[in-house]
Amino acid sequence: MTQNKPNNASPQSPKGNAERTATNSEPSHRATGVLIGLAAGDRNGGPIRMAIRLAESILEQKTYNIGAVAESYLRWWQEGAFDTGATTGAVLQKLNDGLTLDTAAAQVHRESQRKTAGCSPAHRAAPIAAAHFLSEERLEQFAFLESTITHYDPVAGEAAMAVVVLSRKLILGYPWDQARKEASYGRHFKIDQALQVAKREELHTDGYAPHVLQAAIHFLHEHENFHSALTASIEFAGPANYCPVLVGSIGGARWGADAITADHLTHAQDLLPHIQQTAQTLGQTWEKT
Repeated sequence: MTQNKPNNASPQSPKGNAERTATNSEPSHRATGVLIGLAAGDRNGGPIRMAIRLAESILEQKTYNIGAVAESYLRWWQEGAFDTGATTGAVLQKLNDGLTLDTAAAQVHRESQRKTAGCSPAHRAAPIAAAHFLSEERLEQFAFLESTITHYDPVAGEAAMAVVVLSRKLILGYPWDQARKEASYGRHFKIDQALQVAKREELHTDGYAPHVLQAAIHFLHEHENFHSALTASIEFAGPANYCPVLVGSIGGARWGADAITADHLTHAQDLLPHIQQTAQTLGQTWEKT
């Protein structure tokens, strides 16, 4: 993937200066904002619980270890997981029944008539971007591996890769349009299209990964602060709440933890200390460099 340096927004871009003003200047604050923003966007509770487990595994292992992450998800399933989504739930059940990591997702893919291109990997993968010690050169690999735990369709993995690369570029301080361009390099054509800015009437509320990413990009582009982007996405998404999770995590990477207030997190009070501690630990990986 092309590794460009962050640039100032072009003079002809009216949103460029506003974005530099609104975005927290510290990468550590933006990295912290990824997990807290994800929590703000997740009104049903499953994605944030998986993302916390992913983040904790990365922090403990000091790398991405697919076996360790899958074991953590399986323990959560055995403890009474909820809001997993149909595909993720089916795969975790098969792992619980004794199928191997290599076969569970493939079997669910066959049994679901190859309908495993959902948004769960994209929802939970953002902590990969927030851990500074995970090198940019391996982010796409780790994001795709993460998706294969539960989703056999590569489109789901491509969406997760785009979210991770986009979030890392925003943490690094890339302007919004440049970060989207970086995230689109080499992506499946459906993901590349999703990273463009669609009109409101072109958006969908279903859980198909390209549709969820497309809707999230729309709201993140059309609004100049975390609150308005998240509020608009929640109003659009309805009870299924697919795109607000991505608006939250990507928005956290764009505008930083300071843009996320207590009012955005009232629905997550039972988990909030855990979320904040893990998010701050991710942010601290940027302070030590």
